[in-house]
Amino acid sequence: MDRAELAGMLGDQTTACEAARAALLDGGDFVVWDGSVPSQQLAGIYAARLRRARKRGTETLALPSTVDILTRLEAAQVRIGCIFSPDRTWAFMLFLSDETDAVLACTGVRRAER
Repeated sequence: MDRAELAGMLGDQTTACEAARAALLDGGDFVVWDGSVPSQQLAGIYAARLRRARKRGTETLALPSTVDILTRLEAAQVRIGCIFSPDRTWAFMLFLSDETDAVLACTGVRRAER
């Protein structure tokens, strides 16, 4: 998948899509990993991440809505991708259809200072 193709799939699935598209088009690194994962497994993982982010005060974009989308997908298989902002301050997790022809959800998390 190339940068333009991925950018074209980032619509209004969640409020993080616009920032993820901007990071991608500004030259941020991106990857879509091989293989797929059941959406229900990802829903549980990202629900736990949401709880931790709230507890720690970590800034996120569209994490609650992403958890909702993953939960509603039931047993669907999902591919995972990531876009980093060019300055690496944000990481945007992408959840794509198993055929990688559509972005289903997108969330962003501000990365901790090192």
